[in-house]
Amino acid sequence: MYKFIFLLLTFLLGMSALCFAQDPGGAETLAANPSAPIDYVWVLMCGFLVFFMQAGFAMVEAGFCRAKNATNLMAKNVIDFTVASLVFMAVGFAFMMGNDYMGLIGTSGWFLHGENYDVGRYLTFFWQLVFAGTAATIVSGAIAERLKFKAYFLYSLAVTAIIYPIYGHWVWGGGWLSKLPFGVGHIDFAGSGVVHTIGGIVGLAGAIVLGPRFGKFSKDGKPKAIPGHSITLAALGTFILWFGWFGFNPGSTFSAHQLRIAVIAVNTNLAAAAGAAVALLLVFLKTKKWDVGMMLNGCLAGLVAITAPCAWVEAWAAVAIGSIAGLLVVLGVYFFEGRGIDDPVGAVSVHGVNGVWGLISVGLFADGTYGLGTTEAPLIKGLFYGGGSGQLIAQVIGALVCVIWAFSLGFIIFKLMDKYFGIRVAPEEELKGLDIIEHGTPAYPNFYTTNQS
Repeated sequence: MYKFIFLLLTFLLGMSALCFAQDPGGAETLAANPSAPIDYVWVLMCGFLVFFMQAGFAMVEAGFCRAKNATNLMAKNVIDFTVASLVFMAVGFAFMMGNDYMGLIGTSGWFLHGENYDVGRYLTFFWQLVFAGTAATIVSGAIAERLKFKAYFLYSLAVTAIIYPIYGHWVWGGGWLSKLPFGVGHIDFAGSGVVHTIGGIVGLAGAIVLGPRFGKFSKDGKPKAIPGHSITLAALGTFILWFGWFGFNPGSTFSAHQLRIAVIAVNTNLAAAAGAAVALLLVFLKTKKWDVGMMLNGCLAGLVAITAPCAWVEAWAAVAIGSIAGLLVVLGVYFFEGRGIDDPVGAVSVHGVNGVWGLISVGLFADGTYGLGTTEAPLIKGLFYGGGSGQLIAQVIGALVCVIWAFSLGFIIFKLMDKYFGIRVAPEEELKGLDIIEHGTPAYPNFYTTNQS
């Protein structure tokens, strides 16, 4: 493992030596665009909010998992953004936003190199970086409490170097999905598919390869609850994510001059509220208990679902989309548990299932008042607004491609790692907890015991 890391760093440093800096300049200047600073500050501030979502994911995962693995979860949430920052700069951004080759992949911009310090490229890089980090960190919830740390390191590298950027190129980098001959091509405003479905479905592949945690299923296959150690942390993390989403979605206008940001912010909030309410009520009808954990995941499911259509739908539609997301997350959790798949935080149901729903909802609810960053034609109009089935077809194709791409590569990567060095910790290590075994540092040393279950 250490030899691999050393060779990788040596390669990156050697390649970076080929990228000589030129005099600062940039394709965009204040003289050419006096209003540029407003847009730059807007995008960067929204990007900072998206980065802060890493803390939200960390708190949600820690809260929904056991105390004996909290240090491990914190380490993984830090390392995935660390890896994303370096690898996405080296190759991922070029694959995603570089010059298009046959609609399949970008081929320029390695190490952010260019003729000069193109400030616009740096801005786009930072925005896509925080999205890449989000896609990587989503996976960790589905494979929590049993994955070796070195396996996590390598899968994070694969997600941010290959899986996220190549699919992202197909949608946002001028690739083939954006040019489908249906509607205006496959579209995804802020990443229900590019970010959330990718992360959720890679997580599904990892959870299948890993197998369930000890004690999750009885001998007859019935799922048993493994309570997390802090609903307080899970709630805090959800609030952080909800807050960060006001950067995630409105920031995807890439301009403070797009007044549509008000519509996007309201739609984002309404979908989250609807998802939380529906999930809470559904579980109450089944169990007669007000399940806070499912309410939190319902909120996140609504946020994931509205991410693709947020700029193109009315407020009532945002409520409908969020409500259906709340239903889907509850059904998803029961569905995957019923098939022996252990997802400790519900990441597959929240991000994978509702990422797909978000993509499809564009083809249904887009109201025809907004296009691709403008109110001028071509405008996006879904089936329910007389737009026909064209856009819906494009959305379904993109969603299917996203699931197949993410699951196939995720499954292959986890299987290869498992074959060569085994990705799951030993049974006695899992029972004792990954904090001590992997890191030597319990998150709560004053309360730590060696016989935690």
